[in-house]
Amino acid sequence: MARSLVATLPAGKPGLFNPWAERCPHDAAGNGPEARLDRLALHLACKPEFILAGEAPGYQGCRYSGIAFTSERLLGEGAIPRIPALPGRLSNRRLPFSEPSATIVWKTLYRLGIAERTILWNAMQLHPHRADELWSNRTPTPDEIRLGEPALRLLVEAFPRAKVVAVGKKAEGLLGEMGVKVAGAVRHPANGGATEFASGLQALI
Repeated sequence: MARSLVATLPAGKPGLFNPWAERCPHDAAGNGPEARLDRLALHLACKPEFILAGEAPGYQGCRYSGIAFTSERLLGEGAIPRIPALPGRLSNRRLPFSEPSATIVWKTLYRLGIAERTILWNAMQLHPHRADELWSNRTPTPDEIRLGEPALRLLVEAFPRAKVVAVGKKAEGLLGEMGVKVAGAVRHPANGGATEFASGLQALI
């Protein structure tokens, strides 16, 4: 499943990083495209009740982990279902990346008792960054967003019983434009949205 999803995505596009096909100069020795693909496959190896879809990968999370809303620190702690704790590092940064949104999302999933039954994904699956800085995030253009549509459709079709939840206004808009039926939308946990994200998700489930 994981290999079919990422096979729909291009690689080598300026300003877009494909975590499952490209190697980052800041990858640790034990990390790379295949390792990220293996982790994604483990993440998808379940019968999900929910699919949470954000906008796009970030440099503190999916760029190195290969899983949306999932950071190097969380993987190192063994906090992600179905994925053994990391034996080493994912990046060559002095300290492991810890993405605030990832921490909030997983904390909420565990508190609500749905961590084992939830898949995390993005409407657009390539990491959009500034040309002059790999460790940056930027809003993807409409043309870039469309690159993620085939994989998103494959994922939704593979798990027809799963409820798709848009995380953030941008994700809600992107999913709507793609014609993907969503069970609801919740606020993105970034920028002070943690409480609203948690309460919104709790109301949906």
